[in-house]
Amino acid sequence: MLTLIAPHADAYDAWKDCLHDFGDGPLDGSGFNQEAAAPNLSRDGFEQYLTQRLTEGDTSVEPAPGRVHCSYYWIVEDGQEEILGFLAIRHDLNDFLFNYGGHIGYSVRPSARRRGIATAALAESLRLAPALGIEDVLVTCVEDNKASRAVIEANEGRYEDSRDGFRRYWFPVG
Repeated sequence: MLTLIAPHADAYDAWKDCLHDFGDGPLDGSGFNQEAAAPNLSRDGFEQYLTQRLTEGDTSVEPAPGRVHCSYYWIVEDGQEEILGFLAIRHDLNDFLFNYGGHIGYSVRPSARRRGIATAALAESLRLAPALGIEDVLVTCVEDNKASRAVIEANEGRYEDSRDGFRRYWFPVG
């Protein structure tokens, strides 16, 4: 069974393997999309990554300018160490997220695609959203990303509109 787990220090090798699988591809939901440089795959880089991602989800800590609180998850199969992908739930929406990014971002490693993992991960994240204070979840995808569009529509997202090449879907969850 698929589950979402919080990033943790015991998974360095699995994390590094997952990032290698992505290559130069997009890492939506990983927390790396804001960095200009490639991820630092050293153990020190991993520890910095964990600290930064866990801090972003800590509502007792003020988010960085232009950012919102965000809970990061790794997509795994129960009892397995392999990280199948990344998922992020943003607790609030700023202007950019309202128009383009949405509350939830996700990506599945290339070797694990076309197995329903993204569909199941999005469904699980929609169940978690109310506990983070989110009543209506916005999920977006690039207009021509047919796979992500299918994932969103399989979870019964209600299409609202497209803005600058991004399709916007709403899920009432609260």
